[in-house]
Parts: sequence; C-alpha cells; structure tokens
Amino acid sequence: MSIDSEIKLDFKDVLIRPKRSTLASRSEVSLERTFKFVNSGQEWTGIPIMTSNMDTTGTFEMYDVLSKYKMLTCFHKHYTLNDFEIKNSKTKLDKEYYCLSTGIGDDDWFKLKQIVQLLNPKFICIDVANGYSYKFLEFVKKVRKKYPQMILIGGNIVTREMVEELTLNGGLDICKIGIGNGSVCTTRIQTGVGYPQLSAVMECSDGAHGMNSHIISDGGVQNPGDIAKAFGAGADFIMSGSLFAGHDQSAGDLVEIDGKKYKEFYGMSSSNAMNKYYGGVAKYRSAEGKCVRVSYKGDVEETIQSILGGVRSTMTYIGAKRLKDLPKCTTFIRVNRQVNDLFK
Repeated sequence: MSIDSEIKLDFKDVLIRPKRSTLASRSEVSLERTFKFVNSGQEWTGIPIMTSNMDTTGTFEMYDVLSKYKMLTCFHKHYTLNDFEIKNSKTKLDKEYYCLSTGIGDDDWFKLKQIVQLLNPKFICIDVANGYSYKFLEFVKKVRKKYPQMILIGGNIVTREMVEELTLNGGLDICKIGIGNGSVCTTRIQTGVGYPQLSAVMECSDGAHGMNSHIISDGGVQNPGDIAKAFGAGADFIMSGSLFAGHDQSAGDLVEIDGKKYKEFYGMSSSNAMNKYYGGVAKYRSAEGKCVRVSYKGDVEETIQSILGGVRSTMTYIGAKRLKDLPKCTTFIRVNRQVNDLFK
C-alpha cells in the first residue's frame, strides 16, 4: 500500500486565466487540426471532438450531422454487419469521420474482421472499461498486427506508464483517458478506482507527446468550458456522451412527463445496457453505470454550434489562434467556485 499525496485536479477545480490577445473575433481562430499518427503512419485533419461510443450517442444519425462539421462519431460496438451494409448502401460512410468500436472477446474479433472487410475504415477503437488488463494489451497487439495501416484508439487508462506501454508495445496511435468520470458511470462508487480527469489528461498527454503519440480525454466534460480546459491540459481529442445525449440523433425513447420531454441515457456498464445486450448482469459482477432521463434538446446542430462557439471564445480570451496553440497559451488557476449559481 502507498499514498500519492500530490493533489490531483478535475475540471471543476480550475478556471483558465485570461491574457492579452490580438484576436478581434472568434472568426479568426481555427478549430481544425492535422495529426500524423506514430504507429499507423496515417494523417487526419478535422475538428478533434467526437461522440462517445455509447449506443445512445454513437449512432448513424449522429454521424450524418457531425461529419458535416468534420467531427468524429465513434459508432457503438453493437451495430451488426447487416446494419453497416444497409447504412453504407444508402449513404456511403466517409472513413475520415467515423470510428469502428470493438470489445476484446472472440466474437468481437470475428465481427470486427467482417466489418473491416466491408468498410475498410480508417479508425478502430478498442474499448474496455479497464485498459490495464493483460488481455486488453494482447488484443491491441493482435489488431495492430492484422491492420498495420489503421489508426488504433484504445482504453480506458489514466496513467503515463500505461500510455507508454500501449503505445510502444501495443501499437496504439491514440490512448483513451478516463476512468469513472462519466456522467452515467458509477465505477468510482462501485470500485473506488479512478483519477481526477484534468490531472489524468495532463499526465498522460505529457507521456504521449514525448513519443509523438496522442490522447483522447474521454468523459467528465459538462459544458464547452470543460472541453476547452481538456484541450488546454494537453488533450488532442475530446470524447463526450452526455453533451450529445437527448437529441433527435440520439437513440432512446422520447417520453413526456408533466409536459416536459426527456430521452433515456445510460452507461454501457449499467444494468440497462447489460440486460439489453447480454441478457442481464452476470452473477460474478455488478453494474457500473446508471440510467437517467435527460431533457430533450432537439436537433444536435444547436449543441454543436454551442460547443464550437464556446471553444472559439476561450481561444480569443487567451490569444490562441489555432487549437494546437491552446495548451501553450493556457494558465490554470485553482478555484473553490467556478460560477455564480444564484439562478439555476
């Protein structure tokens, strides 16, 4: 047993200090980035914000809108080969703006190979709750060997040494950072395991960038300001589920309660998800997610504009003309209150 007594911080613990800026308008800043990935050798250009690969947000309908903004949709792993065949026959999927997801079981491997043969995607996301397992590392190696030219995303992890292991020995291009920080995740409650997200992003980005590799900050963002903080802390990509939940393009039933409309949103380790896809929660484990109703938000385009507008505004406050410049222009200040919440 040991204790790391250094204080670790979350998005709620800091604000970004403004600086003198020559930028006169939000229209002067650029949110697009171009990355070259260390293990695949591939390049990608776009706005590095993506939906989580949850079955309520990683949908074909979400892709139809986000792709217009050069943003990524990480499709949930429960789409079948037939689902992709039907979608691709109606509207050819642009490989620049979506990512396939897979688990690490034998059935996942079999299905992944079928879908890759159909689509020849650019991105594959190997998604597990615990990226520290030996089985996960071995699966990452297997996928890299089979598909050396594809951009591989994997996680979730929260520490520098695992970023180094998965990049150097596993072959990942992008490590997914975040454990227990999602809005419908209960891992920290059930297990006591986790890491404050801002500090995790800072630590892992430092490790990744030293190897010319990249990270995604996955989860924990509640608003556009948190997205800006994640970029400022060194994240290359941001992934969110909650910000994209509750829209027309999100899956889930639309219900009306006392005259107000809601949509269902749940974690992929919740009992709701496991009942839906696996016939229930296995007796040797517990659910690590919850189900909530989120207010119906209409078309996702309005949310996208809010997110992009918020990040652009952050950049004008600190003089960052390019998204790439945001970390070097960011100074965090620790706070005990972020906002005046008199009128909630």
